Amino acid sequence: MILSDYEQAILSGAIGSLGDNMAMNIVVGAAQMLGATRLIEVVSSHIDGCLYHGDSGVLFCEELVRRGAKVKVPSTTNVSALNLLKGNQARLPPKKLEMAQRLMDAHDKIGCIPSWTCAPYQAGARPRQGDQIAWGESNAVAFANTVLGARTNRYGDFLDIACAISGRAPYYGLHCPENRFADLLIDVSNLPQNLLIEDTFFPVLGAIIGRAAGESICVVEGLKKGVNEDQLKSLCAGAASTGAVGLIHISGVTPEAPSTQVALDGNPPKQTINVKMDMIKDAIRKLSLADDGPIDCVALGSPHFSTEESRKLLLLTNNTKFKVPVYVCTGRHTMADLRLDGTDVALEKLGVQFIVDTCVVVTPILPLKAGVMMTNSAKFSHYSMGNTGYLPVFGSLIDCVKSAQAGRVILEFGPWK
Repeated sequence: MILSDYEQAILSGAIGSLGDNMAMNIVVGAAQMLGATRLIEVVSSHIDGCLYHGDSGVLFCEELVRRGAKVKVPSTTNVSALNLLKGNQARLPPKKLEMAQRLMDAHDKIGCIPSWTCAPYQAGARPRQGDQIAWGESNAVAFANTVLGARTNRYGDFLDIACAISGRAPYYGLHCPENRFADLLIDVSNLPQNLLIEDTFFPVLGAIIGRAAGESICVVEGLKKGVNEDQLKSLCAGAASTGAVGLIHISGVTPEAPSTQVALDGNPPKQTINVKMDMIKDAIRKLSLADDGPIDCVALGSPHFSTEESRKLLLLTNNTKFKVPVYVCTGRHTMADLRLDGTDVALEKLGVQFIVDTCVVVTPILPLKAGVMMTNSAKFSHYSMGNTGYLPVFGSLIDCVKSAQAGRVILEFGPWK
């Protein structure tokens, strides 16, 4: 590998802390395994390894602290296992509660920004087009590449914090401009126009893309310029959950796709998929493991609910209380916004339980008994059964509201009906 004088000095221990040396060794070792010939400087990081999965992650980060490691670039934290604002929400035994807290404390000591959200782009972390970054969390990676035009691979635990401490990442994959062109065309132009502006369409399209693309890069043709960030967020999350997607071009919408031909680098696509209505309906069916009867809860906010989504939820309720718990997973930055106009209190009076800093599918918050979970999130649908034991039912946000108010599945809204 070709290393700069600075990188060689850190690697040899001539300069920097022992933590710097440890992090640089990890990054260089990963780069060698990945076939990278050099490292790239990064300007920000989003750390996924702050979520407690076991003691090894805690001990690893505490060793970095002991060796004096500090992040060199602004580094936000992903969801944790705890809601620090309501410490009794996570049903973890005392030892695991302690370890989860220690992991959060270690990231704080290393100098991370305590954002505790899977949607850092909603909390001020918005790199510019062309910025080289090292982000973890699949939806955030896809959003950064797709919507912001920044450049990152899907960085996992341990390597993400090592990149943040070293300020470097292996130069391979989506960091390289030649690897960012599409070779798969997803054409949605023949679908009904009212469907293409429906919020629920975007997570469903994301699920289709994830299953079709895998690790490939696609360009979507046929969407309109009025697509909003919450819709793009849900599309990226659906694709990154059902596939290993890190970048989606949307022709005429996203920064690197002013046109389909630019996204394809002037080449014909290797494959074209013309999305039809029967494919949409099939994808919706695959997102549900139940479709009738009573529900036990509604879960919203994967990725974390935005301020706009929360206010829309309140509007749709028509001030009618819920018969089952409605869990809204969100970030502390969004909660601060909702407190300004009382949206948080109004929703809580109707039966909403806010899950802040974490999420119901990554830490045990739901009641232990198996049940049925209604959601408008393709990501929740994908992970619900495996992570919580709850059978998912996928529907629109208004479906979720009506179902929570009735205590049973109501699937009546949407242009595919």
